[in-house]
Amino acid sequence: MIFNSLKIKIVGLVALIVITVISFVSWHHYRDQKAVIEKIVEKSSVILIESVVSNIQNSMKAGHTTAINAILHDAKVHDHIKELRIIDQEGTIIHSADTNDIGKELSAEERENIFNSKQNHFYFTNQQNNLDSYTRILNTPDCHGCHDARKPVIAIIETEISMDDLINYVNYEKKSAIASAILMILLIIGAIFTFLTLYVDRPIRALITDMRQIELGNFDVNSSIQSSNEMNTLSLHFNSMTTKLKDLLHTTVLNERELARAEEKLSHHHDTQLMNQKLEEQLREIENLNVSLEERIEEVEHASFTIADLAAELEQKNKNLEHAFDRLSTIYKIGLAINSTMDIDRLFNLIVRSTTSTLDAQIGYIILYDKEQLALKVTNLIAGGKLSAPQKAIKMKETSVSTWVINNRQPLLISDINQTPQFDRFSELGYERKTLICAPLMVMDEIIGTISVVNKTDNSQFYSYELEMLTTIAAQAAIAIKNATLYDEQQQTYLNTIQALVTAIEASDSYTKGHSERVTRYSVEIGRRFNLSSDRLQILERAAILHDIGKIGIDLSLLHKEGKLSAHDVSELQLHPIIGMKILEPIDFLKDVRTCIGQHHERYDGLGYPHHIKHNDQLVESRIIGVADAFDAMTSDRPYRKALSLDVAITELTENSGTQFDPAVVEVFTAILGEGTFFSSRHTDSPNTVLSAFRV
Repeated sequence: MIFNSLKIKIVGLVALIVITVISFVSWHHYRDQKAVIEKIVEKSSVILIESVVSNIQNSMKAGHTTAINAILHDAKVHDHIKELRIIDQEGTIIHSADTNDIGKELSAEERENIFNSKQNHFYFTNQQNNLDSYTRILNTPDCHGCHDARKPVIAIIETEISMDDLINYVNYEKKSAIASAILMILLIIGAIFTFLTLYVDRPIRALITDMRQIELGNFDVNSSIQSSNEMNTLSLHFNSMTTKLKDLLHTTVLNERELARAEEKLSHHHDTQLMNQKLEEQLREIENLNVSLEERIEEVEHASFTIADLAAELEQKNKNLEHAFDRLSTIYKIGLAINSTMDIDRLFNLIVRSTTSTLDAQIGYIILYDKEQLALKVTNLIAGGKLSAPQKAIKMKETSVSTWVINNRQPLLISDINQTPQFDRFSELGYERKTLICAPLMVMDEIIGTISVVNKTDNSQFYSYELEMLTTIAAQAAIAIKNATLYDEQQQTYLNTIQALVTAIEASDSYTKGHSERVTRYSVEIGRRFNLSSDRLQILERAAILHDIGKIGIDLSLLHKEGKLSAHDVSELQLHPIIGMKILEPIDFLKDVRTCIGQHHERYDGLGYPHHIKHNDQLVESRIIGVADAFDAMTSDRPYRKALSLDVAITELTENSGTQFDPAVVEVFTAILGEGTFFSSRHTDSPNTVLSAFRV
């Protein structure tokens, strides 16, 4: 795979071109150098021959004919001169630097080369890299004395000069050139490789990486290549292509979603599909029979129109069914919610808040009908998402919408108040009515009030289907309100009975008369300072008023005993928390009250009775009642002692803080007592006071 790389291909091609060019240039340069060497050697041989001829001529003129061999021998002192000899016209060596050669004949090849040449000076290169140079000695007038004047050439001087040194030099130069060429090729290839890597390969790899990100579904890649203008242009076009591809994919996804929705919508049209199937069967029959084509086409068109009408009608019915289902689901959820509580105030709040939210109303409220006083009482009012319970009673009048609904026992929809001048535009509750719905709250044939929603949040109008929804909610709400009222009355009956028992116990003993009311008052005040919720305050209040109900099961003589109590007497008295829990056990809604009564004599350090549990396992309401009960016992007369003063009682509470009593409760209670007015009024309470603990 590496040889398939573009970078390798480019580098290989460039390397091949460079090697070819440099090889050709080197070969041509080597050939030129060799020719130059031959010329140099030739010139040297010419100079040598001219010098030898000049010396020979001078010797001949001087009459020293025997000195020719010596001249030749002296001229051949250099190692590069291999041969120096004179040859006659027949190819016989007549003089030579080497006397052993005299008389020898040249080879046939050498004679042929000599006699075939028309030039006076010529040369040949033999197989030993030696240059054989031949120069004819012309017959000049100076030579006529010794030679026949008719002969144009006296003899031929042959020189054989070795070119080994020059050839070695050329070879050395060739090796140097080859080394230089190789180095040059490597540098060129390295430079091209580096260039391709930095300016071609790396940008292309970056683009490939971005393309792989796109293949993985990441279209947020942003390619930025600044290596060259071309790559920068390619990067910009790539980013543009990515953006267009992302938009195209997004558009495709949206189209597919729309197509899926359309298919899902069509899936509800089962009847339409059946009709289409019948139509297709009819078309196949028409095609097979090929009878009355025009009439059949008209029938098909008519059937298509009918199907379109049916499809539109079916779609509208599906929408109506969906709306009806949504309304029923909402009504069902509201029904579950309002039937999940028996607290009348919480029920009113839940009904009004759910109704205004469901019908997108700005204002919602419930009015209770007092048929004895012929008055209307507003219980819960929600306006702008805020709850207010004005508990305001308003008179019934003809221009009141609620009065009309109560008198006619029918729901009323006013889409636009401007079209109903018989009703008040401005309500006595302080708001302007634009559009509203009012439905009666009826149980059997008894009307107990109305529920109203006023003004849409988007300033539109109420419609008839919303009137139907409110009427249904009102029917459920009326039953829930009636049940909560009956539950409230049942609880009130239980509590009144128990309160009568407590009052009877305290009435039989002047020392404990009013004890439960005082403990309740102390406890509730402490609970308020502890920021207890309204539910926990109600539990605290009920537990405080009933904390000694278990004394019903204790012998009255033991309760009124003035002497010292025996251990058995103490054990009998300590059973009253357990007896109280058993008395209240059948009443489910007093479960936490039962627990408080069973723990109100437990100590903070766990040494109390009846179960010896520590403060970590005690209800905070139990610890509050324990402090209030002990304080009232200390500040009340008893058969066996007189009441303690306020200061002494506070000292007792403080000294036993952290052991018998909860330190936090003692701290809050002593602060209350320190205000001065709370304890001074302890004896002003009437024993027959009906406490708020018995209000549900």
